[in-house]
Amino acid sequence: MKLDKTFLALALTVTLWASAFPAIRVALHGYGPAQLSLLRLAVAAVALAAVMPLAKVRRPARRDLPRILVVGAAGMSAYQLLLNWGEVHVPAGTAALIVAVVPVISALLAASFLGERLSPAKILGSLVALSGTAVIAVTGGETGYTTAAWVVLAAAVAQGVYHFAIKPLLSRYSGLEVAAHATWAGTALLLPFVPTTVRAVLDAPTGSTLAAVYLGLLPSAAGFVVWGYAVARLTVTAATAALYLVPVTALAVAFVWLGEEPRPVELLGGVVTLAGVALLNRRPRNRGSGGGQPVRPVPAEQVRRDS
Repeated sequence: MKLDKTFLALALTVTLWASAFPAIRVALHGYGPAQLSLLRLAVAAVALAAVMPLAKVRRPARRDLPRILVVGAAGMSAYQLLLNWGEVHVPAGTAALIVAVVPVISALLAASFLGERLSPAKILGSLVALSGTAVIAVTGGETGYTTAAWVVLAAAVAQGVYHFAIKPLLSRYSGLEVAAHATWAGTALLLPFVPTTVRAVLDAPTGSTLAAVYLGLLPSAAGFVVWGYAVARLTVTAATAALYLVPVTALAVAFVWLGEEPRPVELLGGVVTLAGVALLNRRPRNRGSGGGQPVRPVPAEQVRRDS
């Protein structure tokens, strides 16, 4: 029964994060990228603050505040702004395929600044994944699409910076604590957009506002809580494999919800990107264990934040 609940939690996480991409498209009918970013983060911030006592989220030490500000700026503020801006022109499923390159960005940053070694297979995987993303971006057929696709890639870079920069914090705080503090910091950085966001809330269609609230409550806030439950009970292999389903699920949800049909070249670029990410995350066999030992659970910092 415990195993069933674990995989149910993992499936729910994948669905929530995948649904964020089409929900953004719906919310953008009534909000600009900046207003949607603030509203989504504000809803998530309030929700996380409400569960703070139950989740036993600790206050950060003063020495960690500058780094929390940096990760909030990159992984929350910049990521939301860039992704929302990009999805003005880029279909939801296509955006999910581009954002799938986040693990590659994180690995390249770790190799450049932390001295982590990239094996030939990881280098090849990075090149393959980036080439798949480039295929999606340069074959849009119109200037607005192509520019927006590069903006979505910039969002993936911002998210990669987030995963890279939180490593020192994760030695002192839980993944949920880091996500909560980063969300609060990211929300604070977007407070200058409060006046225009309030006006947008008053004028926006009900459907767009509901989509924005959904984004804050479920993919942003609840997604991390459910993910934390699942990864504490799964192996690296199981959890990582599930994350590959996020862009695939996003394509399906976008088709059902929005009627979006990706072009064959976009699907081809997405397949190449996912193949490169899979190659990057490929782990060598542990010859001494005989392949029978479980590996440690995925830490929450390895999450690709979607949405």
